[in-house]
Amino acid sequence: MYLTSRFSPIPPFPNKNIEEILFNFPGQEGLPDHTLHIDALTGRRRSKKEFAERVRDASTALGSPASDGGLGLSGEAGDIVGICSTNCMEYITLVHSLLAITTPFALISAFSTPFELAHALRVSGATRLFVQPSVLSRVQAAAREVGLPDDRIHILEGHDFERKSLEDLIYDARLRSIPRVPIRPAKQNTLAYLIFSSGTSGLPKAVMISHGNLYATVMSFAIARMAELEVDPQPVTLQPVVGLAVLPFHHAYGLLVSCITPVVGLNTCVILPTWDVRSVLRAVPRFKINVLVMVPSGLHQIANTKEVSEMDLSSVSVASSGAAYLPPLLADKVKKLLPTLTRLTEGYGLSECTLSALRKPVPGILGGQQPKRNSTGILLPGMEARIVREDGSEAGYNEPGELWLRGMNVALGYYKNPKATGETFVDGWLHTGDKFKVDETEAFYFVDRAKDTLKVSGVQVSPTEIEEVIRSHPGKLVVDVSVAGVSGGRTQDEKVPRAWIVLSEAGIARGEASVAEELNSWVKKNLSPYKWLRGGLEVVQEIPKSPTGKVLRRHLQDKYEEQSKSRAKL
Repeated sequence: MYLTSRFSPIPPFPNKNIEEILFNFPGQEGLPDHTLHIDALTGRRRSKKEFAERVRDASTALGSPASDGGLGLSGEAGDIVGICSTNCMEYITLVHSLLAITTPFALISAFSTPFELAHALRVSGATRLFVQPSVLSRVQAAAREVGLPDDRIHILEGHDFERKSLEDLIYDARLRSIPRVPIRPAKQNTLAYLIFSSGTSGLPKAVMISHGNLYATVMSFAIARMAELEVDPQPVTLQPVVGLAVLPFHHAYGLLVSCITPVVGLNTCVILPTWDVRSVLRAVPRFKINVLVMVPSGLHQIANTKEVSEMDLSSVSVASSGAAYLPPLLADKVKKLLPTLTRLTEGYGLSECTLSALRKPVPGILGGQQPKRNSTGILLPGMEARIVREDGSEAGYNEPGELWLRGMNVALGYYKNPKATGETFVDGWLHTGDKFKVDETEAFYFVDRAKDTLKVSGVQVSPTEIEEVIRSHPGKLVVDVSVAGVSGGRTQDEKVPRAWIVLSEAGIARGEASVAEELNSWVKKNLSPYKWLRGGLEVVQEIPKSPTGKVLRRHLQDKYEEQSKSRAKL
């Protein structure tokens, strides 16, 4: 089945840097200066005008030649800047500054272990790093492992007596009166940044997002919004939309909705460094948050926290859920919890298509399109889709198949990984690895994850990565291992990692209980918390495999779920 978006098409890429497009977006003429960023912890505020000046200053400090006192960063010279920090104002400054000077950046989780950091640095080939002080020692250890000199590591926000921060670099540039660096030109395929994803299988890979991909994403949102306003007109107001920026900026969802797109229009982002449900609940009434951008697990925590009944959440009028499937029962609970809510939107996307491909429509859009209760949404502007059976033929209406996507927002591929790129990006089509079905109204319904990955709290987890960590234990305790997702997440549909292992002679000698305890500790030492084996660890005699040697994870998952249901009945 082949489908194309029913929205108006996206105009051709104008061959401009995305920064030039964002800050000169149509319809912004005459808008008043307003508060663009608020630090939720300190209350510090920054206007859009102040932010624009900060970006220009940072671009100058980063992009000016070293002979003038700058860092001399340039994408053409092969520079890639790694960013490893929790959410903060200067994170947003750095992102826009690097886009302006067409120097790619790599988004690295601040919660990464030294093992994960070293992998990210190797894959991205980062030539310079900006980090928050609390992760400095971990980053230094990883940098030493990959051979990145210590003087290439800078502090993003805050100060360190032994190395320069972004603030120090900007101050030096001002002190030297370095001429302002103009926005550098960019083409459609000019690399903007690298973001990590496990793809359809394997270890995390660096997805290449271009300036053209960002343009398509911004225009897609704008076109969809204009179509929504035709059927649901909003009163004209010069009051900013106040959103909570709590999703991690190293994640596609957080980056686009909190770092990049808010500069278009009247928006205020209230920034929290990390997710904490109580901090979120306190921030809503304090800053009069009217838009909540969440993942399903976050909405689940809010809906099930005792303190929620004590908080005034009446300012919230719109909530948006993404990064994972939103169960209808949870959606109903959120609507009941927030009686002032006028819209609860959800959609589907992945890092490989920059952000979104599907979104649930407002009632009556596109000539009467109605949102379906269990549907994930309809194709966003500029998107094409196919639903494909396992044999490669086209599926029919209401028949499950793998979702393939094509559009200007589909990534360039995986950085320096032609094999993985060739497996996922085929003849212009992104093979998502996710199973969907489509009804006669062209509404999409999520069925299952066909690929060997799972999502925990909206973050992609690669079973292969966990398996490799288990195999790497110096005690050589296993001869075979398989990891898959099982029930046990925060929501009914969320899975958590579980490992099945076959013991080696050393493992047998040590004993099952001791091996299980040791491997759990080993995984916790080397991987971030969302990758821990919250689904447990089980010793088996063998790992089931197909005649070609492929691990049959589904057999292990089904057996576990059946046993869990049987135990629940006892």
